[in-house]
Amino acid sequence: MGFYRMLVQVTWVGVILSVVMAAAATEYQVALPDCPKKCGNVTIPYPFGMTEDCHLNDTARNFLVKCNLSDPTAQPKIGVLKVTNISIEGEINILKPRNLDCYNDSMKIPEGLKHVSFKAYSFNQYKNVFDFSPCSYAFIIQEDKFKFSKGKLTSLRKTKRLPMVLDWAVGDERCEAAQKKENYLCGANSKCVDLNFTSGPGYRCDCEDGYEGNPYLKDGCQDINECEVEKNNTCKSKEKCVNVPGSYHCECIEGYHLDMEACVADQPARKSSLAINLSVGVGIGLIVMLICSSSLYFIVKQRNLINLREKFFKQNGGLILQQLLSGQENLTETAKIFTTEELKKATNNYDETLIIGRGGFGTVYKGFLPDNRIVAIKKSKMVDENQIEQFINEIVVLSQINHRNVVKLLGCCLENPVPLLVYEFVPNGTLFEYIHNENKISWETRLRIAIESAEALSYLHSAASTPIIHRDVKPSNILLDSSYTAKVSDFGASRLIPLDQTELATMVQGTIGYLDPEYLQTSQLTDKSDVYSFGVILVELLTGRKALSFDKPEVERSLVTYFLLSLKENRLFEVLEKHITNEGNAKQLKEVANIAKKCLKLKGEDRPTMKEVATELEGLRRMEKHSWVNADFNSEETEHLLARTSNSSKYDVRNNSADIYDSVNTM
Repeated sequence: MGFYRMLVQVTWVGVILSVVMAAAATEYQVALPDCPKKCGNVTIPYPFGMTEDCHLNDTARNFLVKCNLSDPTAQPKIGVLKVTNISIEGEINILKPRNLDCYNDSMKIPEGLKHVSFKAYSFNQYKNVFDFSPCSYAFIIQEDKFKFSKGKLTSLRKTKRLPMVLDWAVGDERCEAAQKKENYLCGANSKCVDLNFTSGPGYRCDCEDGYEGNPYLKDGCQDINECEVEKNNTCKSKEKCVNVPGSYHCECIEGYHLDMEACVADQPARKSSLAINLSVGVGIGLIVMLICSSSLYFIVKQRNLINLREKFFKQNGGLILQQLLSGQENLTETAKIFTTEELKKATNNYDETLIIGRGGFGTVYKGFLPDNRIVAIKKSKMVDENQIEQFINEIVVLSQINHRNVVKLLGCCLENPVPLLVYEFVPNGTLFEYIHNENKISWETRLRIAIESAEALSYLHSAASTPIIHRDVKPSNILLDSSYTAKVSDFGASRLIPLDQTELATMVQGTIGYLDPEYLQTSQLTDKSDVYSFGVILVELLTGRKALSFDKPEVERSLVTYFLLSLKENRLFEVLEKHITNEGNAKQLKEVANIAKKCLKLKGEDRPTMKEVATELEGLRRMEKHSWVNADFNSEETEHLLARTSNSSKYDVRNNSADIYDSVNTM
C-alpha cells in the first residue's frame, strides 16, 4: 500500500508581542522593588510582573506573567504560551505546539502572525516513506534550535512543543511621540529604539553605550566599569585604565608620558635623579634612626620599670619578707610573693568588672590564678612607711593562720607603690547583707554563724602563734562561703600582741557603732575590745537592726543603748526580730541576749573572753539538740552548767606606735 507524504518548509516573517527586556544571571535590578523576579529558573523583568503592581498596566497589551510562586519548578506563562526566557534585547522564547497532518489534521494560526508560507514537495518514490515519516508536519521553530535531518522527523511525533522566538515592544507609538508623554518608559542613561514599520507600532529601550541593566526602570541602567576586566578596555602596556561614567580612558602610568599614540619613559635630568637618590637616602636614614630611637626608648622604659619595681619591693619590705620566709622552711604553708605581672593577668589588668568591694581603705578585685584558684586581691590606697617592718611581720603571722573560720592570706605583691594582698575568695557575700536584706536567714543559721565567728576570734586571741586583736569586728567583715560557713576577714586594723602583753596603746581605729567605749576613751587596746564589737553583732543577729540608725527616733538610734534599755525594762521580745521570736526557743534567745549584755559591759575587765563566749554559745546550741535538757532552766543554772575561764589580767604597758600599716580591708 502506498502513502503520499509531504515535507513542509515554513517561513515566519514576524510576530509582535508586548514584552520586557531581561537577562538571566545579571547583577543589576531587573524587577520593581519588593517584587518577585523569578518564576522557576526564568527571570521575569519589568515591565513584566507576576503580581499586581509589579507589571506595566497597559490596556492594549498584557504584561502579566502567570506563575505559581510557591512552586520552585514552576513554568511561567503568558496567556497559554509557555515562556522559557525573556531577553532584554527584545526577544521572548516560548514553546509552541507543532502541527502535524497524519490523516487530514490542521491547527489554528497564532494571533498576531503576519505571514506564513508553506511549500510542499512530493517524493519521487513512495516505498518505505511511512517507515520514517507517517505524518506531515508544519511548525515555526527557533532558527538555531533545528537542523533538518531524517532523525529529527522521526522524533517529531513525540515532541509536542517546539521553541520559537517572538519580537516584543512597548507602547503603540514611535519614539518621537512617546518621549513627549508622561508614561514614556525609557529610564536614565537609556535610549529609545523605533521598531521597523513592518513589525508594527511600539518602541524598545536600550541602555546607552557604557551602561547595562534594565532600561525600563528609573535608574536601571548602571555604569559598566570597563577597567575591572582587561578584555573590556583597549589600554595597552604602560597604560592604566580610568573609568568614567559611561566610558573609560587610558593614561600613562607613573614615570611615562604620552608621545604621539604611545607611552614612553620619562627622561629626568641628571640633577633631578641625584636629588631623588639623596632624598631616598635621607628618608631611609631617618626611618632607621626612628626605629633605633624607638627601640632604645622601649628598652630604657622597661629598665626603668624594672628598677622602679625593685625600688618598691625594697621600700615595702620585700627583702625582710624574703628573709623571714626563708627561715620558715619547716612550715607547710607560707605567704607567696606575687609579681605585678601575675596579679595584672589574674585581674585582666584590674578590670573594673572584676571589682567585688570598694571602700575608704582600697579596692578588692576577684582574680583567677594559673592553677585555677579564685582569689580576692586587695589593692590598698595608702601606706605608712614607718610601719613597714611591723607590716611584714603581720604578713608572715597572718599567712600562718590556718583556721576554717578565718579567711586565709595567700600572699602579697610588693612591687607597687602600695602592697597588694591576696586572700582566698569567699563567694557568698557578708553577714551584713544577710542580716539586713529581705531574705532573712533562720535563727539556727544565725546562731551557728555567731558560734563560728566567736571561735575564729578566740583562735586569734589565744591559739595563734602570736595573739592577734582584730580591732574592726563587724558583720561586713564576716564573710560566708557557699555553705554559709562564717569566715572572719579584714585584718586591715588588726594588731599583733606580744606574748607578755595584753594591752597596747594605739591610735583609735575601727567602725563607729562597734567601737569599744573603753578603748575609745583610753586608747588602750585589749582582746576585750573585740569582745565588745562581737556583742554588737549578737544584738544585730537578735534584732535585725543596724548598729546605728539615724532615720529612727533618738532613743533607737544607737542599737546598743536601745537593746540594753529593753533588757532593763524587761521588753526584750519587743525588740527581737519577729521571725526570730517565732523560730527560736524563748529561753535560748534570752540566754544569747544575756551573753550579748555581758559582752557590752563598759569595763573591759567585766566582759568575758571570746573563748568563754564561744563555749557558752556552743553549749546553748547543744542543749537545744538534746531532749534531756529541761526547757525551764533559768539563766543562773545555765551559767553554772557552761564552762568558764578566769578573766584576763590587766597590764599597763604602753606602745607609742602610730597608725598601723594598712594590710587588708575587704569592705
